Amino acid sequence: MLFSLLLAVPALVSLWYDDGSARHFLQAALTGLALGAALWAISFRYQRELRTRDGFLLVALVWLGFTCIAALPFQYHFPAMSYTDAFFEAMSGLSTTGATVMTGLDTLPRSLNFWRHFSSWLGGMGIIVLAVAILPMLGIGGMRLYKAEMPGPIKDNKLAPRIDSTAKSLWYVYCGMTVACAVALKIAGMDWFDAVCHAFTTIALGGASTHDASVGHFDSPAIEMVMTGFMVLAALNYATHFVAWQQRSVRAYLRDSEAKAILLLLTASVLMLSFYLAIEGVYDFPTALRHVSFNLVSIATDSGFVTVDYGQWPIFAPLWILFLSCVTASSGSTGSGIKMFRTLTLARQSQREMQQLLHPNAVIPLRANGQRVPDTLVFSVLGFIFVYFMSVVLLTFVLLASGLDFLTAFSAIVACINNAGPGLGQVGPAANYQSLTDFQTWVCSLAMLLGRLEIFTLLILFTPAFWRK
Repeated sequence: MLFSLLLAVPALVSLWYDDGSARHFLQAALTGLALGAALWAISFRYQRELRTRDGFLLVALVWLGFTCIAALPFQYHFPAMSYTDAFFEAMSGLSTTGATVMTGLDTLPRSLNFWRHFSSWLGGMGIIVLAVAILPMLGIGGMRLYKAEMPGPIKDNKLAPRIDSTAKSLWYVYCGMTVACAVALKIAGMDWFDAVCHAFTTIALGGASTHDASVGHFDSPAIEMVMTGFMVLAALNYATHFVAWQQRSVRAYLRDSEAKAILLLLTASVLMLSFYLAIEGVYDFPTALRHVSFNLVSIATDSGFVTVDYGQWPIFAPLWILFLSCVTASSGSTGSGIKMFRTLTLARQSQREMQQLLHPNAVIPLRANGQRVPDTLVFSVLGFIFVYFMSVVLLTFVLLASGLDFLTAFSAIVACINNAGPGLGQVGPAANYQSLTDFQTWVCSLAMLLGRLEIFTLLILFTPAFWRK
């Protein structure tokens, strides 16, 4: 019901711009309220404290239910649009993927464009985290939902004694950064509508744009610099942002091993690819630096904005950018993929294994941010990375069996499971996902949901142990 009420926001935008779509959002809201009321009537008699397994099941069902409702405005406005495409568009928004099957975004009713961005913003920090923040009556159940929904391998770190206070703290930072980004984009040259929409998807790392040419439509170095800076900030841990704000100091970032690794990796990659493209004669170095800086940071942080068709660059460059989307975003950020914490943990574990070969009897603790990382967390990281890569491999083979070429199939799955948006080949930065069949579109939708819920939250529902009493 809460999500259905949020549909009133794009309805008001429609009334403000008089684009004739308000009734579509009201229809979708009424449908959602009716379904919510029916589910409440069925289940209100069964009240008890939520258990861990309840949290996983509820989060998965809520995401699927919200996506089904979020798809309705698209289908009501475009009767010819299949529900498959409408569902994909809604899942792309809520999962902050930024992929689209739509063209003609420049002439799309403003309320629908706003909905694409607003839904991405809602999904960025997490709809469940929002619910926990404003519904403290969830109590202990709120913690179950928070841990099942919140991205990242460290889910027990709390900024306040109460979980609802922690959720509110994260949303304060999230909203503050969104306002700052919108103002900065307006100063850089966007009108207020574009500035607000792009602020939503920049801070959410959602990648949706109000134009078919994405950020390339503006052809503005100032806009690109603003968005690059905020995309980097959004890819860092929001708990670190909150601590830095509380202490009025940047020391929190200097103590965060993830933040330092992300900044080092992005800087080195931008310089490496800029020199590479200049040597290959694609651009002169200043032009290469501009285009690489924006597009590499955008894909690496799982945003998905583009300014040029980097799919036409020598193949090493786009594949390296796609690889970065797997590892760059921080835990506790709005990005997806493996996350930098897991990447660092795996690298340090590999180093520890080699040291152990040389010194079999040595006790070598693994540390992060000055604290010892327990072996249970290391095993959890190893398990996640294995399941992550197996998911990519299996879903890629499914798309290959459906008729796609390897580059398109592989890049589509990587882009969707990382919630990064554009892939390569038929789904490259100069195209979109419109050319896929319905079956292929559903596979990509599944990949987006897997990536947003960090795989285990969804896959655990299909294990026999989950359903045993």
